[in-house]
Amino acid sequence: MDQTEAHVVTIASLDGVPKLLDYRLPSELTTIKEGSLVLVPLRNKPCRGVVITIKNSSPVRHLLTVKNILEAEPPLPPDLLKLAIWMSRYYATPLGDILKGLLPSQLRVDRQIKKEIFVSPAKPKYLLRKATALLREKCPLQARLLDEILMRKGKILKNELLSNVGVSSGPLESLIKKKLLKIEHIEINHPLLEGQEYFKTEPKTLNPDQQRAFESIIQSLDKRSFAVHLLFGITGSGKTEIYLQTIWEVLKRGKQAIFLVPEISLTTQTIEKFRSRMGEKIAILHHRLSSREKYDEWQRIKKGEVKIVIGARSALFCPLNNVGLIIVDEEHDAAYKQSEKSPSYHARDVAVMRGKVNEAVVILGSATPSLESYTNALIGKYHLNRLDQRVSSATLPQVKIIDMKKENEKVKGIALFSDLLLEKIQDRFRKGEQTILFLNRRGYHTSLLCLKCSHLFSCPHCERALTFHLGDKILACHLCGYHLSPPPKECPSCRTTETLKYRGRGTEQVERALHAIFPEIRTLRIDGDTTRQKGSHDRFFRNFSTGKSDVLIGTQMITKGLHFPMVTLVAILNCDLALQIPDFRSSETTFQLITQVSGRSGRGELPGEVLIQTQMPDNPTIQFAAAGKFEPFYQAEIESRTLFEFPPILHLTKISFSAEDPKLAIEVGHLYRKELIALLSQDFTITALQPAGYPKIKDLFRFSFLVKGKKIYPISDGVIKIRETKSFSKKVKISVDIDPLSTFF
Repeated sequence: MDQTEAHVVTIASLDGVPKLLDYRLPSELTTIKEGSLVLVPLRNKPCRGVVITIKNSSPVRHLLTVKNILEAEPPLPPDLLKLAIWMSRYYATPLGDILKGLLPSQLRVDRQIKKEIFVSPAKPKYLLRKATALLREKCPLQARLLDEILMRKGKILKNELLSNVGVSSGPLESLIKKKLLKIEHIEINHPLLEGQEYFKTEPKTLNPDQQRAFESIIQSLDKRSFAVHLLFGITGSGKTEIYLQTIWEVLKRGKQAIFLVPEISLTTQTIEKFRSRMGEKIAILHHRLSSREKYDEWQRIKKGEVKIVIGARSALFCPLNNVGLIIVDEEHDAAYKQSEKSPSYHARDVAVMRGKVNEAVVILGSATPSLESYTNALIGKYHLNRLDQRVSSATLPQVKIIDMKKENEKVKGIALFSDLLLEKIQDRFRKGEQTILFLNRRGYHTSLLCLKCSHLFSCPHCERALTFHLGDKILACHLCGYHLSPPPKECPSCRTTETLKYRGRGTEQVERALHAIFPEIRTLRIDGDTTRQKGSHDRFFRNFSTGKSDVLIGTQMITKGLHFPMVTLVAILNCDLALQIPDFRSSETTFQLITQVSGRSGRGELPGEVLIQTQMPDNPTIQFAAAGKFEPFYQAEIESRTLFEFPPILHLTKISFSAEDPKLAIEVGHLYRKELIALLSQDFTITALQPAGYPKIKDLFRFSFLVKGKKIYPISDGVIKIRETKSFSKKVKISVDIDPLSTFF
């Protein structure tokens, strides 16, 4: 067959090749479709790839041939393939790298799917009964196995069969050789929620604010066209009830829904609410699942066994085939942004695009909307729905700012707890109510310093101060995992032992100090150290919600969307930490953090109270957050962003260079910057190459520059062109972060 008459497919490789590749399609592979997973030869070995287009010819004269189709049905439906192509251009990332993030690991690599072994009759049961009678005396173990099989209907797990009869696999193998029994290897899904109990609940009556928001969203659903709604509701205003009732309407219309949460710590409460209301099968997707669990859930979704998918940002890429609604809860949260690897996508923004591809409705919910989303709502790009009152009898908590400079003067040192906070904690304990203490630093001490020579014990790989963890008795780096155990007792610089001093406080010290003051109070600490084990989030939050602890101490993971009706006191022990970071989002992050943490108080019938401990009581951001004044904060912050040309005024791209040799990283950074300047017009601003906020991590020196402009595509197109036409030292890692959350880290 002449090459010009043969079918040709364009493949995106899952093996790290950035360019799209053409392959000849043999005539016997007639079932191939766009989105199909195929096996192709690449660099003299088999490689997996996804079919992007099917065409009649290729400019390449001598094409290699597709070897095989790996899945009977394409693993990627057309909408996800279209979304991946958009992500590839917008985030300037090779399409193959995008697709790797959309497919389960079992499909991306040649990994065997674990199958269960089942045993079943190989002959009719009347013949098995005759065989059993003949074997009863000569081979009693084989007869017992047949007796067990005859008692069953259909197949039985091999391990279960052997366990029930109490025999080894030898007698079973003999029966298989005699062709009386047979075995089958069957892939079995184990739904994560199977067997879990839940109590059915009924929809709640919506208050006027909720009803208006709900009707606005339903109007968009009825139009069957793409729309984005920003559900801006104060903490405790009933956003979840609107989500539930809207999803119910979507299911009634024969559509499906995706519900995103920023952290897996929120999935337990979310799933309980959804199962009790929906009575529908739900799939869960997040990074703490094993690869097998992810694959099982993914397959259930692909087969149409579920109508609702709940999970963290990667759940956005689930293969639902009839999406009608996408909800991004806590849309402002930084966890929706993937910055640690390529592509540097933001799940909120990609959710909006998937909604557009599917002509679905997208709801972005938050008590503290991102400046980007709120700006889009103000200019009419999104529908704005406000919820300004807490539901039922719940009221907003009273907020008090405590000047810690005065508290420090009282103790002639650095106070961890103010006098007022200790009084309030004791009062709540007497009443049987609960308290949350928030400090966004884990560990016991944040540094170890020699007072004589000022030597700071730091990580040799990251040049950051090591954190002391009392429980593990180590000095640890939170960036790379390096640790010293046991902690040194002598300064390596001046060899003294008397002048080593620990500084700074973390959640571990908060817990220990509270026990020293109130031995009878039961505490629970939730941070990166206590939640390493799978399922620990669920266990801890369940224990706290059932009253097994009086005080919850934690980092940022306790601030998001959790509902504890008995919590009437929340204290932020040091709200200044985020403000001290020289980053354009510092004020926004601080405002959101204070508001979200404060929102955990007084969510039930009991009134709530919030104490904010700070060294900067007059800071405008802290004042706005304490007063719950979002609009004044927004106006002040947007003026600053306009002055310095930061998002949402302009698009931002951060291009980073890291290498073991700092000179080489700088050299490549300057060359790359020069190439990009030549490709972009004067409408774009490119800053100078500078060291990153953390200039060294994991033995790599890091430098970056920023690109600012009104449009993102000229920037991403320039990045793609440089990648395809220029080559730089492979010793330098180049990272492109489109719409970065931070210019510092």
